[in-house]
Amino acid sequence: MLKNYFKIAFRHLLKNKSFSLLNIFGLALGVAAFIVILLYVNYEKSYDTFDGSENIFRVYMDYIEGGQYVPGDAQTYNLTGPTLKSEFPEIEEQVRLYRLEKVTFISGEKVIEQPNGSLTDPTYFDIFKPTLLKGSREDFSKPNTIILTQSLSKKIFGNENPIGQTLSVFYGSESLMEVVAVIEDIPENTHLRMNFFISFETIKTWDAMSGQAELNWNQNNFFTYIQVSDQADTKSLQAKIMASDFEEDPDERHNIEPLSDIHLYSDKPYEAEANGSVKRVRFLSAIAFVILILSWLNYVNLATAKSLERSREVGVRKVAGANRGQLVLQSLTESFVLNVLAFLLAILLVYLLLPVFNDFVGKPLQLDFTNYSGALSIFGFILIGSIVAGLYPAFVISGFTPVKALKGKVQVNRGSIGIRKGLITLQFFATAVLIIGTLVVVKQLNFLREQPIGVDLAQVVALQGEILESQTDSLTKQKFKTLEGELKKLPFVDMVSRSSTYPGDGYDNLSSTVGITSPKGETDERQLFYLYSATPEYFRTLDLNFAAGEAFLPSRENIVMNETFARQLGYVNPEELVGETVNFWGQDWKVSGVVEDYHHFGLKDKIEPLMIVQVFGMDNILVKINTRENSAVGIAKSLAAIQKKWKTIFPQSTMDYTFLDKKFDSQYKEDKKFTTAFQIFTGLVIFIAALGLFGLSSYTILKRRKEIGIRKVSGASVFQILTLLNKDFLKWVCIAFVFAMPVGWYLMTSWLDGFAYKTMISWWVYVTTGAALLITAIIAVSFQAIKAAIANPVKSLRTE
Repeated sequence: MLKNYFKIAFRHLLKNKSFSLLNIFGLALGVAAFIVILLYVNYEKSYDTFDGSENIFRVYMDYIEGGQYVPGDAQTYNLTGPTLKSEFPEIEEQVRLYRLEKVTFISGEKVIEQPNGSLTDPTYFDIFKPTLLKGSREDFSKPNTIILTQSLSKKIFGNENPIGQTLSVFYGSESLMEVVAVIEDIPENTHLRMNFFISFETIKTWDAMSGQAELNWNQNNFFTYIQVSDQADTKSLQAKIMASDFEEDPDERHNIEPLSDIHLYSDKPYEAEANGSVKRVRFLSAIAFVILILSWLNYVNLATAKSLERSREVGVRKVAGANRGQLVLQSLTESFVLNVLAFLLAILLVYLLLPVFNDFVGKPLQLDFTNYSGALSIFGFILIGSIVAGLYPAFVISGFTPVKALKGKVQVNRGSIGIRKGLITLQFFATAVLIIGTLVVVKQLNFLREQPIGVDLAQVVALQGEILESQTDSLTKQKFKTLEGELKKLPFVDMVSRSSTYPGDGYDNLSSTVGITSPKGETDERQLFYLYSATPEYFRTLDLNFAAGEAFLPSRENIVMNETFARQLGYVNPEELVGETVNFWGQDWKVSGVVEDYHHFGLKDKIEPLMIVQVFGMDNILVKINTRENSAVGIAKSLAAIQKKWKTIFPQSTMDYTFLDKKFDSQYKEDKKFTTAFQIFTGLVIFIAALGLFGLSSYTILKRRKEIGIRKVSGASVFQILTLLNKDFLKWVCIAFVFAMPVGWYLMTSWLDGFAYKTMISWWVYVTTGAALLITAIIAVSFQAIKAAIANPVKSLRTE
């Protein structure tokens, strides 16, 4: 019997090729989109999850702001970890990491620049448990030892055994280090990607780390992680840590967060990298389920519409003795076969599209059927969905009265028609909400990119490099001054300056501190402010406008601050602050100027109080190239000339460059990807909703063939019939739009609240959404309506 059910199911699919292809393709698209989004969402949720990760927490700093504590810094002090471990018995182990953004390795003739490393306590390998491939960790407690990941080891040493080899490591200054072990590459799904680990004891012997060696509560430049016991009450431990005041500073406190929460829930200053967004994950999860549910609803509508054409077949089966249960089982078998075929096509689509999607999102997603539990859960979900989706058409078909079915006079009750119209309304409601969301997301991204930021970053390039030769600091400084002079001589260079950071560079190269005494003698120990260094030419290089005063005076002990900082010191008129003295870091500083507020961190964050001091570092040389060289060829020639000058002054060195406008724009990279994904999946939802309306309109028009024939015989025009058939459907689409507007407004207003600077939800967003819905509905309905309107009325009347 079951064999016959499957035979009839395949025969029915082959007999109705167009219907079958439309249904299979619609379902396959929905299932494929669902699987791809689910892979992405599950990958984002998998960050920092491994055996024992539930007992690992990161320690971070809260600061007082506006009278209450807020998350202020992802990094802590070098005393934090050891102190917490000694004070709280629940903490079994701690590890500190001092992040090295990029170092240069020299091995023989090879010069390799490598990002993402750290000085690390040996306990890292007990807490995070990376797999050891070669060597031993025993010597990692000694200074000047290093552990490499497998890929970096191969990059430096090839197939040679690296254990015991000596590496020259440059990070401001040179240090010789012995390779003691090689570990497996750190997984991609971690917030703390590392390619090499230098022993923490090296901090005491490496000149580049001279300011970090002493244990103190002054410099919070360390990522700190703790591992607690299985029996630990983490809520109680968190409360005790927050209540402690080891650094004796009431304006800050330590806090902890679960390791697995960092990627999606943490967005603090000085993060190791730009983290993900739980809002983004929730949005995409919602879209995934909407797409899949709409695909199944379409199957319901299309299958129900097709059921009328099978009324005589059902009548014959019932007369031949088939009971309702057998007809239901036959219909469910057809639904199962169709869903399985759609699922197989969806898997093929996923395999074809996943590499493209991976390149787009920058994630190594893969469809892994070796995970049997995962594969079975997906297949089980599809099986349940096919049964549920097939139930309604099955009961509709099996409920036909034999006599009426054989005469082709099947009538479906008003309730079932209402259900299908309700489903269509729901589909277009979801579609409208997504269209509103897409338009607002695009509008916000454009707002962020087009909003004036207060500086001109166009044609400005930042030069950085590592000097690979031993020389005194004074000689290096003199050579940098010589390089500046040589660069200024180049005909395409408008301005040259130096700075420790620049707009769009994030928090990494900024200092942060509290405790400044204003000229009025008032000391604010609560207000956090940020500080960086630059030469006087920096302001003209970036076209930073002064609200009052000027760039630095000849004396080094003078500063420039932004308008936000001036206001927080109580000066509404910045002119009153120029020439006055402020005190921080135990010394007096004269305010030489106040610059107009600009967006140093981008428009996602509010403008913070900023202070700029005269250069005490040589991190970046900023070169402004004139606009005559803005072609690709011109820029390439300019960079080649700049590199030649660099190599002339520093023959043994590396040189990297970054265009400031591109760096600033890169902070919106994930938002742009999210916007594009949102647009693609919303387009897919529109297509699926159109398919659903196409199915319902087919069913309705089939029911009204006699009415259409009578109207045509009575003189109705094709346009009048089209209007008649579209009117009823457009009414439900309009109802869906009316309900979608407030929901879309609420959801997108909540999303926009996450931005410090945001666009408004304009009236045209709703007009565009309504127009898109109406156009989609008219096209979907008119495809079948035109066929009915131009059909010969004699044929439709003859069937009665």
